[in-house]
Amino acid sequence: MKTIGLIGGLSWESSVEYYRIINQETQKRLGGVHSAPCLLYSFDFGEIEALQAAGDWEAASARMIEAARNLQLAGAECLVICSNTMHLMADAVEAAAGIPLIHIADATATPILARGIRRVGLLGTRFTMEKDFYQGRLVERFGLDVLTPDAGGRAIVHDIIYEELVRGRIRAESRRQYQIVIEELRDAGAEAVILGCTEIGLLIKPADSALPAFDTTELHALAAVDWALED
Repeated sequence: MKTIGLIGGLSWESSVEYYRIINQETQKRLGGVHSAPCLLYSFDFGEIEALQAAGDWEAASARMIEAARNLQLAGAECLVICSNTMHLMADAVEAAAGIPLIHIADATATPILARGIRRVGLLGTRFTMEKDFYQGRLVERFGLDVLTPDAGGRAIVHDIIYEELVRGRIRAESRRQYQIVIEELRDAGAEAVILGCTEIGLLIKPADSALPAFDTTELHALAAVDWALED
């Protein structure tokens, strides 16, 4: 099994989920007491969040590239960015590290298409919902029709991520607010919803959603195991 390089701490709440899913899936497939060889570079999310809020994506890219190179030098054979938002600089990170990067949007779109779904709602940080790096990939590479919440819905989704989920706060009232946003996407024609922030799965489980929900954290982690176990 090849060694997986994880860029985490974006936030650590979801990085824990990546580590758990990757190791549980490895044990499931290999049996016994097997677990996954992996390396984790974990950021101080306070530093990264400040760069995001300031719109300093150049500095954020530089920090991500530094992390990727450190993982490659330590022996990682692929890269997994444990965040949807930070895939904004995925191409630059992959090029700088010189090892394959498993893209979270690709890992998510593949099972969506396998279900015959073409029109999806997207939840995430405002950067993921409003910038083109994520939606554009889903549209151009996979032919998906992507809907996002209205301005008020986007603000609700974004604020709950940064004020609660990255701090480990899970509130029933916030779950209900997300459910309302998902219902609005359904009413607008979405056939499924992408939980496009790696912390959203901590709040919204499949049973909570009025639409089939695709949890990017789980799908990305499973794609990493697929890659690591390929011949």
